[in-house]
Amino acid sequence: MSLPADDHVHSRFSWDAFAGDMEGTCRRAVDLGLPAVSFTEHVDFEAWSAPPGGWRWPEGVRGTIDGHGRFLGAPLEVEAYVAEVARCRDLFPALTIRTGIELDAGHRYPQEVADLLRTGFDRVVGSVHALADLADPGQFLEVSSAFAQRTAVDVVLAYLEQVREMVASDVRFEVLGHVDYPLRHWPAGLEVPWPELEEPLRHTLSVLAASGRALEVNTSLPLDLRIVRWWCEAGGDAVAFGSDAHSPGELGQRFREVARAVESAGFRPADDPTALWGRA
Repeated sequence: MSLPADDHVHSRFSWDAFAGDMEGTCRRAVDLGLPAVSFTEHVDFEAWSAPPGGWRWPEGVRGTIDGHGRFLGAPLEVEAYVAEVARCRDLFPALTIRTGIELDAGHRYPQEVADLLRTGFDRVVGSVHALADLADPGQFLEVSSAFAQRTAVDVVLAYLEQVREMVASDVRFEVLGHVDYPLRHWPAGLEVPWPELEEPLRHTLSVLAASGRALEVNTSLPLDLRIVRWWCEAGGDAVAFGSDAHSPGELGQRFREVARAVESAGFRPADDPTALWGRA
């Protein structure tokens, strides 16, 4: 089986991808035999409240902290980013290299999003990374910090509510990123209560299917196969594969095994190897 395109990749132009060398990532893509990569750089308009104990970002993370302790990731340097993509396209002519952004909660910032999208990105991934801060109304906490204010199940339910709100909006994005994002931060030793989460997940997938957008199979924490099956049963037309790589070595991680699993759940490659997978 040939590998699918990696449609969720970060380079140094994302505020948290300090090891994201774009040229090195493209070289890695060629070595792996990937048909395409999409550099979907972080775009955040929403500041996050400080977690309990304060911020502990790794060295190299770029952003600002305001007088209230809220963090906002550094903005995308669009001109420099587009120039670097063009340079890599010249270096790797056999590799399809797409421009893109990972747009966080874009439905709450329609004017800012409209201004940015005039650049004409090839791929827009819509995602949610934060929930309402229960201790500071009107503010937001990154999902990993939200477990201090809610039960684990309530974190997932609140997250999916935010996802549905974004999907139901008219903000432009083609692919929903990491619908299972809270599971990355799931409390150690606590079993995921799938029976309790099935209905809200199925509801969210149905809303996504009705929007005509694709579901991302994010392989940083492999998407549980039952979610892919539910996506197929909801009438979802397409899936994208995304490693969420923040360095060249993470590119295409677990793609071969995950692609086989996704195929068993009802999806198959398109005739164009750079395209999204469709229903079998």
